[in-house]
Amino acid sequence: MEIVTTDVAIIGAGGAGLRAAIALAEADPTLRIALISKVYPMRSHTCAAEGGAAGVIKKDDSFDLHFDDTVGGGDWLSDQDCVEYFVKEAPKELTQLEHWGCPWNREADGSVAVRPFGGMKKQRTWFAADKSGFHILHTLFQTTLQFPSITRFDEYYALDLLVEDGRCQGVTAMEMRSGMIKQFHAKSVIIAGGGAGRMFPFSTNGAIKTGDGMALAYRAGVPLKDMEFVQYHPTGLPNTGSLLTEACRGEGGVLLNKNGRRYLQDYGMGPETPLGKPQLKTMELGPRDRVSQAYWHELQKGNTVTTPWGECVMLDMRHLGEKYIDERLPLVRELGIAYLGVDIAKEAIPIRPVVHYMMGGISTNTKAATQLPGLFAAGECACVSLNGANRLGSNSLVELLVFGKSAAMSAIEHMKGLPAPNKAALEARAEESQARVRALFQRTDGNESMSGLRKEMMDTMEKNAGLYREEVGLTEAVAKIAELRQRYNKIVLHDKSNVFNTDLFQVLELGSMLDCAEALVVSALARKESRGAHQRLDYVERDDQTFLRHSMAFYQGQQPPRLDYLDVVMTKSPPGVRDYTGDHK
Repeated sequence: MEIVTTDVAIIGAGGAGLRAAIALAEADPTLRIALISKVYPMRSHTCAAEGGAAGVIKKDDSFDLHFDDTVGGGDWLSDQDCVEYFVKEAPKELTQLEHWGCPWNREADGSVAVRPFGGMKKQRTWFAADKSGFHILHTLFQTTLQFPSITRFDEYYALDLLVEDGRCQGVTAMEMRSGMIKQFHAKSVIIAGGGAGRMFPFSTNGAIKTGDGMALAYRAGVPLKDMEFVQYHPTGLPNTGSLLTEACRGEGGVLLNKNGRRYLQDYGMGPETPLGKPQLKTMELGPRDRVSQAYWHELQKGNTVTTPWGECVMLDMRHLGEKYIDERLPLVRELGIAYLGVDIAKEAIPIRPVVHYMMGGISTNTKAATQLPGLFAAGECACVSLNGANRLGSNSLVELLVFGKSAAMSAIEHMKGLPAPNKAALEARAEESQARVRALFQRTDGNESMSGLRKEMMDTMEKNAGLYREEVGLTEAVAKIAELRQRYNKIVLHDKSNVFNTDLFQVLELGSMLDCAEALVVSALARKESRGAHQRLDYVERDDQTFLRHSMAFYQGQQPPRLDYLDVVMTKSPPGVRDYTGDHK
């Protein structure tokens, strides 16, 4: 097995991974940096983000206001030291992106333009039309090309972390085009592998979002934090799950039920006001959890619109005008026409909530460090915890930047004075990883299929761990996911080849999703309250006395995870009422 010796191995080449690589290369040009990604970096899911990135820049805004919006939006489950650090670093990172060439939209006077976003009481979301993630990812990628110390390993699937002497010292990864497994010996490892939304059947997430990075850390003994908190985005296309950015509502789009009523006024999000560009009252600019949950209540009341793709509500942007839509929301118009045959400049478009983002993930501190020395994590795969029980839209694109850089700085600090690696011990660990894959190829007596188990997992998650949850359904989900994890050991590969064996990689991805799914449902069953995106029909109130704590799921092999809890870090904002009835100015 080939050994690649490097200083830092980064798993994932999306926004967080690229930002970490740049920070490492700038800090020390002599560092060897291995950038490992299962897709070409430009296909990382950061590219799909549309709306923008939040950072204080206008005179009527402040760090305190951004802090308050984030902590309240997260239903007081955010670690407040983390939020304080984040809001101060965000504008620096966005300005740095501009210097590297990110084409932010501009005001008439040449200053950076900002738009309103859900749950934020000030306009602070920087944007590049409705292709912000695309431009951010391209800017980061082109910036990495100037650093010869960054070596890319595109289309490599990370298999297992190499842990020896109580610290992470590398990773094994398979080259997809050859099937060859390589071991990367590294002084520090950064996981930036994205979320796990594909465990649900209806998701904005691309096919690559299978929780591989989360599962890597989880199996190595690092807890997954707050996995029960799964964000639904209120406006997904009903046939494909494709995202219609929150900018649709930020620019003035409105949500209507079958009676043409702006129903959000019935759910504590302000009185209806005349249409404008943008809206100044909360209404459609409520936080994502509240707006998604309002759809569910309209569905129970029979107020949704029946379409060929199921029950929906309508998103109406016609009043914005064709010129404004083509300037601010060109991609949304393209998506509507391409996937539904609906031109948003001429008619309202049907939408429904769709799984979008994981608030939970690999437990890290504000320096992006995990409990395992030598292992760091950033981006959606990590839970730092910035987002608490509900992420505010446009915070996550900046989170990639702030904590991608933080992970890099922590990785450099960790490497100081480390002894030489025990190569023989690491090779033995790598052999164990290779044996796990070899066993899949050699299995002949199983009777399970990857696609069958994946469908059962998705159906279980959709039925029992969706917008609203209760004891009976979650208990059923815990039992079912445990059963599927046992049956997973009986999957037989149909493709025994080495070259681009998609059958193999989909089986490995399913294993990661099942690990993450079990941590999710076990954590959700134990959290007997409603907070943010975790809503229980049988425990409808928030319980700060018992559950103002992070859930921590520890891997236990074939047994269900062990749960523990960690207190939320409070600095200056005691738990309060989430009030979205006021103005957004």
